[in-house]
Amino acid sequence: MQDFKNKVAVITGAAEGIGKALATVAAARRMKLVLADLNAATLEKTAAEFAAEGAEVVTHQLDVSKADQVEALAEKAYRAFGAVHVLANNAGIGVGNTSWETSLSEWEWVLGVNLYGVIHGLRSFVPRMLAGGEEGHIVNTASAAGLLTAPSMASYNVSKFAVVTLTEGLHHDLTLRRTKLHAHVLCPAWVQTRIHDSTRYLPDDLQRAAAEQCDPVVAQIRGAIVKAVETGISPAEVARQVFEAFEQNQFYIVTHDMTKAGVKVRMDDILTPRPPTLLSFQ
Repeated sequence: MQDFKNKVAVITGAAEGIGKALATVAAARRMKLVLADLNAATLEKTAAEFAAEGAEVVTHQLDVSKADQVEALAEKAYRAFGAVHVLANNAGIGVGNTSWETSLSEWEWVLGVNLYGVIHGLRSFVPRMLAGGEEGHIVNTASAAGLLTAPSMASYNVSKFAVVTLTEGLHHDLTLRRTKLHAHVLCPAWVQTRIHDSTRYLPDDLQRAAAEQCDPVVAQIRGAIVKAVETGISPAEVARQVFEAFEQNQFYIVTHDMTKAGVKVRMDDILTPRPPTLLSFQ
């Protein structure tokens, strides 16, 4: 797609971070916006900023882990604008721990948002987009952690690897049917967002468990992640790369060269074969 004017973009996790940056680029290209987020107050503030610049904006507060709430988002988007041309399944959270210390509640929470949020988005929007018969783009936000495995990030790694393979399968299914829809998977590494502060959305019992976590290895890794995120690239740069991928019909959107180098190491691990190489956080 080259001309985005008057097209419709639906973005989850749109109140801040990468989601807001995607909305900024979409608005600059004169797209109509449907912005969704869990944080209603921040979402309305963000929407007001776009409206003040003349953008047409519809908002929807939701928890993407709930299928009925994502379905309500789709219904609202189509009532408002009659079509969707860009779907960004972007909402996500990040919590780190070992596989054996991650509670069942935490597994369900992380997979519910990061994986099922994407699944619900595809189930609610793709049939409608196909029925519309127009060209469109679907971008699912995974992570470099969907291509490479870091320690003490069990639930996050699993959710993001799943999003990558889900999107690869989506690409094949859309291509085999000769549709006008294009799939993309976004795999950013370190970006200046609040992903490392996702515990602010945790249920009370999980917040207490996170606060009580004292494993020194986990604590060290969390500290390294915070530092890496704070010195990462801007969400605006990620959004620029996403829209460039739309224009060039590029499937994998890998924001950092170090991720590509790590993928080569991982493939060599598999093909040699040898145990997984522990890659640096920097």
